[in-house]
Parts: sequence; structure tokens; C-alpha cells
Amino acid sequence: MKGLDDILNGGLTPDRMYLVEGTPGTGKTTLGLGFLLAGAEVGDTGLYITLAETEVELRAVAKTHGWSLDALTLFEMVPVDGLGEDQEQTLLHPSEVELGETIRDMMAKVDELRPTRVVIDSLSELRLLAQSPIRYRRQILALKHFFSTRQCTVLFLDDKSASGSDLQLHSIAHGVIALEQVLSGFGAQRRRLHVVKMRGVRFRGGYHDFEIERGGLCVYPRLVAAEHDAREAGDTVSTGSSELDALLGGGLVPGTATLLTGPAGVGKTTASVQCMVAALKRGEKAAYFLFDERLPTLMTRSAALGMDLQPYLDSGTLSIRAIDPAEMSPGQFAGSIQAAVEEDGARVVIIDSLNAYLQSMPNEQFLVLQMHEMLTYLGQKGVVSLLILGLHGVMGDIRSDVDLSYLSDTVVQLRYFEAHGEVRQAISVIKTRTARHERAIREFQIGSNGLQVGKPLHDFQGVLTGVPTFSGEGKTLMASRMGSMDAHG
Repeated sequence: MKGLDDILNGGLTPDRMYLVEGTPGTGKTTLGLGFLLAGAEVGDTGLYITLAETEVELRAVAKTHGWSLDALTLFEMVPVDGLGEDQEQTLLHPSEVELGETIRDMMAKVDELRPTRVVIDSLSELRLLAQSPIRYRRQILALKHFFSTRQCTVLFLDDKSASGSDLQLHSIAHGVIALEQVLSGFGAQRRRLHVVKMRGVRFRGGYHDFEIERGGLCVYPRLVAAEHDAREAGDTVSTGSSELDALLGGGLVPGTATLLTGPAGVGKTTASVQCMVAALKRGEKAAYFLFDERLPTLMTRSAALGMDLQPYLDSGTLSIRAIDPAEMSPGQFAGSIQAAVEEDGARVVIIDSLNAYLQSMPNEQFLVLQMHEMLTYLGQKGVVSLLILGLHGVMGDIRSDVDLSYLSDTVVQLRYFEAHGEVRQAISVIKTRTARHERAIREFQIGSNGLQVGKPLHDFQGVLTGVPTFSGEGKTLMASRMGSMDAHG
């Protein structure tokens, strides 16, 4: 598992004993089988000792992942005829005898096969047989000593059936990995893991999201921008509109994040798509993460505005991913952005919009932290990031769900305004950290040629309230129809 190896700074130290704990359904069995199969690929012999599940159940689990367990040895400690008449006397045996026999059987099987990797599933059965914590700890220590002389790496799986955390076991194990399953108010369950301890390894702390997919656990290491090398930011690139470039003080700067804010329908997506198409025409690659609308709607709307995205999708220079925030974890989303940049070579990344991403997070303070890490990473990679943030109400109440403006290098404000009985659209740049931007407010229109920006308008009142009104002459406004616009419109 590449993601888990990344978190553990390379993987597990061989010939040690590890504990994988988690409630039922978190993926312990899948992790254990994947660990043994990964060993089989490099020639390690694997032994799976099951005290809870039957061999038939294990093979069924493997089948759902498309795995063959032929390279492994499955040792079922519960005999198939365990309920036969001759076995009923076992119920009368003292627990010490049952525990002693179980441990001896496990040791005998290990000595017989001499495996390199062992998985024992699960410790809760041994805990029940031991009945007392002292006896249980003594047996686990005996097993640890036994395995230390047999040159094998052991994973103990534990379903946390004991009351509270089993700290005794934590102290004995060389490393502890905890798997969790969290239910949100709506949508799919979220699975995450964290490394409790790992002796002698500089592992990556904190929670890391993971999914159980066909083929095993897919772990998404928490994105840490400082771990990635920075590259030189290139020259300023055009947005596809000379007027918009002038507003921004020259255009978009690679390695910066631009936040487009405004009410619904004002043209944030169209402005972003235009910037992206300009990059695609330059021969750069782009990635578009779509939360808000359906992909066919975006494709149809863009084509109607003279920006057909289909050729770029066909050539592979553009990737558009429609995301359901109820189904995707934040870690998976960060992993998708990282893959788009490092594997696909995207130089422009658009997130449309942050509002839906915010709703997918359990707490907005985590969103800001994650976005900070993600934008820092994209900045170090020299990527042009375009973020869309919808505001409340038609007139664009300046209050938003979360203030991300301080994370952005450039903030572009799109607003509706009223003039002569018409609702019009205005665009202004609130800040940019990389250049001297234009302080003016320009009107813009959206038509068959995309986003067209007009000349600067100076007769506005109340711009900073979020509800600008125009009080100038009608001749300074853009023509109502796109076809009758003058040369600079």
C-alpha cells in the first residue's frame, strides 16, 4: 500500500510485532491480507491465522478484491467439526487449557511453515480465552518472544472489543496503527487512520483518510506542503482577455491562488473557464474539479459561449472531475489534486466551488487549515489556482460561509449592479499580492464570445458594501447586446 508506506516513511521495520486496531468494518482483514499478498509478490511466505473468520469467508473477501490467496497459507483455528459430539467436551475445559492449546497450535504452525509474514486475526478471541489481563499480557509477551526468534514480521488484528483502549498491548507492540470509521450526518461513512506509535520511524502524524476499494486499502496521506520541492514560478500568463489582464495588473501569476467571489449566476465559472481555455490554447494542461453543477451542463454552457471543452478532453490536456462531496473525503480530494499536478502535469487547477467543499467538512476550521496546506502546495508547484466562492443572496452579501480571502493571493469580486432599470454585472480586483492591480470597476457581459470586459467605470457608489449602484450617464455603459459592442468592449 503506497499511501501507508508513505505515512510510515518507507514501510514497516521487518521482524517486529505490530498491532492494527479498529472497530468491525474498518478494514483490518483487508489490510492484513494486502500485507501478506504484498509480501508474496517479493517472495515472502505468508501465514494468516484466523481465530474468528472461517477460511471460506476470507476467500470470499479476497474474491471481492480480485485477489487469489493461493500463495498464502490460511490456518483456521476453529475446526470445521468443532460442533461435533466428540468436540463438545472442549466446553468443559478450563480457559487456561484452551488458551494454552491455542497458543501452542499457533507456534507449531509457525515452526512448520517458517513464514516471513504472519497475520493473527483477532486478539479479541485470545483475550476472551485468557479471562484475566495478567494471563493475557503474559501470553502476548510469550508470543512476542517466540516471534522475535523466528525472523518474521507479525500483524496482530484487534477489534477493540475490550473496554477502553488496550494500553497494555500498545506498550508491547513495536508499532500501533488505529483504523476508524466515522459517520457524518449525511453521505457515506468516512474512514481514517492514524499511527499511534512506531518505534524508530519518523512517521507522518495526524489523521489520514482512506477508502476500502477493489484491490485493497487506498490510503491518502495528509498533504504537507513543506515536504514538496518548490519550483520557479514562470512569467505572468494571460486570462484570454486584455481588459481582465489589465485589471489584474498584467494577468495571472503561476504559483498564486485567485479567489473569484460573487452571487449565484454572476459569471464566476465562465471567467474561470475562460482563463483555463487560454492556458489550454497555450499548450498547458488543466484540471477542473466540479462540485456545483453537472458535467453535461458545464460542457453545453461553455460550448454556447464559444469555449468548446470537448477537444481538450479528447486530447487529454484537460481533465474534469465531477465530485459528490457527500461521497468523497477531504483527504481523497487533496490526493486527487496532488495526482493531477504530479502525474497529469496540470498547470491550472480550478475548484468550483468552495461552498460545496465546505459542506463536506465536519468543521470549517479544518477546511481553512486544509485549504492553506493545499494552496501552499500548489503555489510551490507553480500552478495557477482558481477558486470559486459563492456569496449569499442575489446582490452578493459580503458575508460568506468562511473567509478564505486571506489565503488567496488575488481576490476578484464579481457583482450585480442596477443602472437605468437593468441588472448589469461588474468586476473588480480587491487585492493582488504580486502586482499593482487596477483600482477601477469594469462592467462585463457574457455572450457568444465568452466574458467581455468593458472600459473602467467611475460613477459607482457603495461598492464596498457589496451592493454597488451606478449613478453616471448611460453612454459610459456597455451596449446591451454583445453584437453591437465597440472595439474595446
